[in-house]
Amino acid sequence: MDNMKKPWFWLSVLILCFSLHTNLSLGADRITANQSLSGNQTIVSAGGVFKLGFFNTGNSSNFYIGMWYNQVSEQTIVWVANRDTPVSDTNSAKLTISGGNLVLFNESQMPIWTTNLSSTSSSSVEAVLLDTGNLVLRQGTGSDYFWQSFDNPTNTWLPGGKIKLDNKTKQPQYLTSWKNSENPAPGLFSLELDPKGTTSYLILWNKSEQYWTSGTWNGQIFSLVPEMRANYLYNFTFESNENESYFTYSMYNTSIISRFVMDISGQIKQLTWLEPSKQWTLFWSQPRRQCEVYGFCGSFGSCTENSMPFCNCLTGFEPKSQKDWNLNDFSGGCQRKTQLQCESSSPSNGKSDRFMAIPNMQLPKHSQSVGVGNAGECETTCLNNCSCAAYAYDSNGCSIWNGDLLNLQQLSQDDSSGETLYLKLAASEFSESKNKKGMVIGIAAGAAGAIGVLVAIFVFLMLRRRKRIIGTGRSVEGTLMAFGYRDLQNATKNFSEKLGGGGFGSVFKGTLPDSSVIGVKKLESISQGEKQFRTEVTTIGTVQHVNLVRLRGFCAEADRKLLVYDYMPNSSLDSHLFHERNSNALDWKLRYQIALGTARGLTYLHEKCRDCIVHCDIKPENILLDADFCPKVADFGLAKLIGRDFSRVLTTMRGTRGYLAPEWISGVAITAKADVYSYGMMLFEFVSGRRNSEPSEDGQTKFFPTWAANVVTQGGDVLSLLDPRLNGNADIEELIRIIKVASWCVQDDESHRPTMGQVVQILEGVLDVNLPPVPRSLQLFVENQENIVFFTDSSSTQISQARSNVSTTSSQAQSQSQARSNISSSSSKSLSEN
Repeated sequence: MDNMKKPWFWLSVLILCFSLHTNLSLGADRITANQSLSGNQTIVSAGGVFKLGFFNTGNSSNFYIGMWYNQVSEQTIVWVANRDTPVSDTNSAKLTISGGNLVLFNESQMPIWTTNLSSTSSSSVEAVLLDTGNLVLRQGTGSDYFWQSFDNPTNTWLPGGKIKLDNKTKQPQYLTSWKNSENPAPGLFSLELDPKGTTSYLILWNKSEQYWTSGTWNGQIFSLVPEMRANYLYNFTFESNENESYFTYSMYNTSIISRFVMDISGQIKQLTWLEPSKQWTLFWSQPRRQCEVYGFCGSFGSCTENSMPFCNCLTGFEPKSQKDWNLNDFSGGCQRKTQLQCESSSPSNGKSDRFMAIPNMQLPKHSQSVGVGNAGECETTCLNNCSCAAYAYDSNGCSIWNGDLLNLQQLSQDDSSGETLYLKLAASEFSESKNKKGMVIGIAAGAAGAIGVLVAIFVFLMLRRRKRIIGTGRSVEGTLMAFGYRDLQNATKNFSEKLGGGGFGSVFKGTLPDSSVIGVKKLESISQGEKQFRTEVTTIGTVQHVNLVRLRGFCAEADRKLLVYDYMPNSSLDSHLFHERNSNALDWKLRYQIALGTARGLTYLHEKCRDCIVHCDIKPENILLDADFCPKVADFGLAKLIGRDFSRVLTTMRGTRGYLAPEWISGVAITAKADVYSYGMMLFEFVSGRRNSEPSEDGQTKFFPTWAANVVTQGGDVLSLLDPRLNGNADIEELIRIIKVASWCVQDDESHRPTMGQVVQILEGVLDVNLPPVPRSLQLFVENQENIVFFTDSSSTQISQARSNVSTTSSQAQSQSQARSNISSSSSKSLSEN
């Protein structure tokens, strides 16, 4: 106690305090020389955009120092320091300034990560987290950085960052995927700027096998990324000097949160955060098809496009790590279930290994060519070489593959580029061997108890009789089933419960033997042969998206052709929009989500499939709703099935009235923009809750799309347009946005209409859009009481008459005022400017 009164005691305490590290204050944006970060402590950038601290993923006990968005509700990691060396105890581990470096010490106080600088002054160095997502090491408030995370990216490329090439050392900078969704360790896929100096970005597998390139920079875009021309969110820059070359991007609207990721899928993706839906939305990705990613499914794994999951092990193989596969990490590939005879030190049965033929395969790279005379000699060559895993024999001769098979792809039946791969398997993997083994067991069981055999035969006969009565279908392509006509006749109780119908045919409710409920469409006007029909249906069956109705199977017997779909318990959209005007009407939030989901489904058909699929019949009857009211576009691809008879089908479809684009009548070629027009007309009905072609409830003859377009463009009361059943309960901004989108979609000139991809971005709030002009056809409908697009008679004569009237209508349009004639010419520009 006496010492406490002496000055030297307090001086010693003060010196001791300054010699110890202090805890970070909550909300600090930096770590200074006398501070450390441990436990659940974090630093936050000055504007509150990014946060840095310890994190872990999933159920893992591994912790990492990382950076994530502070204002995004879904934790999204954009940078990781110790990717390869996690810590297990964050309370004992610490991130601190040591020797002029930022250093991470683990629970044993061993340094496991450092900025690794050789010459800095430790006393005044600080690590600062900037609002750009750049963690920098600097001295005081100086603008020169000793080190920055932007020069050491992990899997995310943020606006303002760069992936560069050192032009002196030719050493590229890498953007590298995580190993899986729970492990930030470097994965197999990486992006780099070509070290050869071609100004192209490359994606590589294992930093050795290139499977995608951006093409060279032409001063505005990368030559093989034409999507950059349609950009309206990003400002692109490519720089090259004697020291380095790099590409960088920034946001025109800095309030939009966007990131570029080298994904675990092996694809590069540009994602944008949508606050209203609380989710990341894909803006762009390359390569577009998953199976174009080299080695995605690992050794002895086969990739199948438009199927989930994409990866499956070849026959006779199983995943090396099911846990990794569950985390979408297929890189470990597959392993044999049964060892080959040539690999076994003590073969049990002495039977030779055999080959299984796998047709329609894209053969793996790096084959070895063998000079033999025929397929038999090719097979013998592979069989006698224990390291040979497979062979192929075609017009180019004999090819064999030694060791692991990598980058296998199962192609669709209509892909003529597919070849047959002969896979080496143990003899026991063949059904013939297994059947013989089963016979031995059966004989032994019969000797042990004849009564048991009789019971088994009785049960077998009963099951066979039940199968003959009900039928289950036969798998023909992935999950697609081929049903017999009698099977579907029994499932639908002789087509007794009709769900709906249209120009393509009627739909009936049915139940399969596994109790799953289905919708069966009996197609009409199909003149195709069975082989062509099966080919087209198989193509439709591979198209899968959350907003598309799943095709489960088909029937093709003589002139009877049927399609089998998932059953949608909430029926079609028209039954909720137009029928039973009561308190159970769809609320605005649900209508908006249905509009957005439908747009996403159409975007997939137009832009994401191998070939653009134009629906040709978008209307509420073809938007089905599942148990959760998730919209599903139905009847896509059927226009191609109908073929030349489709124009006749259009003239007989009562539901098509009011949704046909002007080009259907004028006779010009139909593109995806015809779907955009139909979608726009349908959006007007989302707002009003009634058919566009119906008179308004007040008895007036106002054509709703014209009325709505005028109200929005003239700044009127938009709530007056809303379905009266909603009692004015709608988000006004969303309401205006939908009417604007609808008005753009129904522009007379299809080049002035947005793509469905742009529609999605507008509805998501990513893209702003100018006020649209009122389409001429809508104006003329009101002024002349003559509808050049919407007709009520379903006869082909009316279409012919309408086509013959197009020139007359064009002359009338030319006689309008000069201001009106300039509207369409300016509409495309005003949309693109936004």
